[in-house]
Amino acid sequence: MTEPVDHDVDPAEVRRRRQARRSQLRVLGAVAVGGALGAGARYGASLLWPTPAAAFPWTTLGVNALGCLVIGVFLVTLTEAWTAPVWVRPFFATGVLGGFTTFSTYCVDIERLVSAGRPGPALTYMAVTVVAAMVAVTAGAWTTRLFLAAVRRKAGRTR
Repeated sequence: MTEPVDHDVDPAEVRRRRQARRSQLRVLGAVAVGGALGAGARYGASLLWPTPAAAFPWTTLGVNALGCLVIGVFLVTLTEAWTAPVWVRPFFATGVLGGFTTFSTYCVDIERLVSAGRPGPALTYMAVTVVAAMVAVTAGAWTTRLFLAAVRRKAGRTR
């Protein structure tokens, strides 16, 4: 028994939509797996370097800055030096690094500091995190571009 066919629908269009849905599900799966790995790494950092409730959250600051540095390196490498499979960017940049960096914990840390009667450190942390994140991503991208340019110059001399 066959299903009824709508003659106004192009079978090629149906196949294209089905393939697009499958592709989106693969990307979503890559992001989910990467996010689990990144969140696990962040949790590991919080176990290695725990922060008492009213203390300055150095671990979260360090994790966020490191994640931003890595994303600067990764995205420049991906866009300027490496043609990666389509799933790599969502897996690593969105998933792993999105799960590793923790701007939700950043907000909770600010609230904890304020609730502990430490508004000065809370404001300092709020500002320093944003500045550190911007400096880190810029430094990662800039340093990677310099490194890639040096590699290309060297490769040009050896030919």
